Amino acid sequence: MQELISITSISSISALGAHKDDIWNAYQKEEHCITNEIFEDIATPVARLTAIGKEEIAQLRVENTSYKNLDDSVLYAIYTARKAVKDAGWNQEVDFGINFGSSRGATSLFEKYHEEFLKERRSSTLSSPTTTLGNISSWVSHDLQHQGPEISHSITCSTALHALINGVAWLKSGLTDKFLVGGSEAPLTPFTIAQMKALKIYAKVVEEGFPCKALDLEKSKNTMFLGEGAAAVCLEKGITEKSLAIIKGIGYATEPLKHNISISTNADCFQKSMKMAMKDTALDEVDAIVMHAPGTIKGDTSEYNAIKEVFGNEIPAITTNKWKIGHTFGASGILSLELAIFMLLKQEFIAVPYINNTTKSVKKINKVMVNAVGFGGNAVSILLSKI
Repeated sequence: MQELISITSISSISALGAHKDDIWNAYQKEEHCITNEIFEDIATPVARLTAIGKEEIAQLRVENTSYKNLDDSVLYAIYTARKAVKDAGWNQEVDFGINFGSSRGATSLFEKYHEEFLKERRSSTLSSPTTTLGNISSWVSHDLQHQGPEISHSITCSTALHALINGVAWLKSGLTDKFLVGGSEAPLTPFTIAQMKALKIYAKVVEEGFPCKALDLEKSKNTMFLGEGAAAVCLEKGITEKSLAIIKGIGYATEPLKHNISISTNADCFQKSMKMAMKDTALDEVDAIVMHAPGTIKGDTSEYNAIKEVFGNEIPAITTNKWKIGHTFGASGILSLELAIFMLLKQEFIAVPYINNTTKSVKKINKVMVNAVGFGGNAVSILLSKI
């Protein structure tokens, strides 16, 4: 019999909050977390951390003199990793692996140091060690004083769920019994925002209503916007008293590349990843799907088409959180996973307030699929099951 792998804790920080009760309360409100900020003299919608979250990150930064020069993406990772490990009951004697990823990494610091270089034609001493991708997992490992493997990687917007897949692989290999996985992103910087605007996919300024229409299949323009945040998950073999959900299946696939951000009309990569994650699970056993659905016309429609291809007339209830907290790039998948866990634990489906196409009434929530895909069509699907 195949050994089960469970999630024994999850911690996050985002525009929803930094503590579980605050996050769940935010999900139950039909309000977005978007504010307008000025980037290059243009008002731009973004989703920042809450005031409490900002304060706790500020406290973390001054806690250690070495932390004052770290990028926000690293501090977010340290913050969530500490809480996840504490909630799981792992102490310093417990050996576990670490895999934290990010799409953009130390964005703010990289832009700062590059701007200094352009002005002064020299580089700061700290520019390289504080902007490398391995910086995130390495600092998490240092902060936790842990013994075990530590990995960093970037697979754009599916990064965090790829970290979870890596953790599952390590556990199934028998090399370790516990693994900490996560994703962190602090992309609210001028150049990162400019890159997204150049792709013509960024939402317009917040006026009223919902500036991001993620999962609205009738929208006539792209409405993606960026948010910041991170989340960490503790994985363990078997089921313990702390287990929150079971990882029932994992799936992954890559779209044949036709363009740098390409995805086919029916998202072949998602069809493959969802089918792989389900394996022997019957279609009607999947109660809900937390979609990637970034708020772009093609991204939302192609994923929905993939769901129709896979599920036919048995389409589960569908939702997304990006209308509320924005696209957090490499952290987005694991923040979606958090929503799935909440729905399993609370037995309450969190719908998108401005759409009706959830397609299925939800009475009990026993299994939830979580999707993520990155630029270039790197799709991941995770099937969670209630304990």
